[in-house]
Amino acid sequence: MQVLATMKETGMVPVFYNADAEVAKKVLKACYDGGVRAFEFTNRGDFAQEVFAELVKYANKELPGMIVGIGSVVDAPTAAMYLQLGANFVVGPLFNPEIAPVCNRRLVPYCPGCGTVSEVGAAQQLGCDLCKVFPGDVLGPKFVKGLRAPMPWSQIMVTGGVKPERENLEGWFKAGVTCVGMGSNLFPKDVIAAGEWSKISELCRNALEIIKEVK
Repeated sequence: MQVLATMKETGMVPVFYNADAEVAKKVLKACYDGGVRAFEFTNRGDFAQEVFAELVKYANKELPGMIVGIGSVVDAPTAAMYLQLGANFVVGPLFNPEIAPVCNRRLVPYCPGCGTVSEVGAAQQLGCDLCKVFPGDVLGPKFVKGLRAPMPWSQIMVTGGVKPERENLEGWFKAGVTCVGMGSNLFPKDVIAAGEWSKISELCRNALEIIKEVK
């Protein structure tokens, strides 16, 4: 409940992956300094679980109130492994019904990737309070608006095609999303390479301010 409330309150979940644990910690801290309180690390490379474990320990020790979850999870064994490592929420690019009971047993939100109204409905039936509309750039705000007309109780996070710009964010929130997931647009490669962490904080801060205004 606390995780979902935080996502709804801030309205944004940064989505990030880096194979270097120290870089990942710096990015997590930069996001935290920018006002972010829910952060998704993605399960995309070899030994991603080792980096994630370091991130969770770091957040618990140094960043009070920061909620760290795992993304790109497509099967139940992977979800179980990350729950053992302290994941506070689990996100997937697709909906796998086998993941829901694993997360429900630990009272950890599972946010599955859904591309149809039927998938959202099936996910809700299995206890997924927050569903991810993915890929957002393909489905668009009209899909969210259309879905919520007959199912107004639906809580939607959208990832893909989300930019830290007023017009883009206003379109998504007016359509009725609960929060947005944002990746590469918050973490320009040149900024990461140069270690300009304050720029990431600034990008997060600006995006959160726009969201507060357009919600």
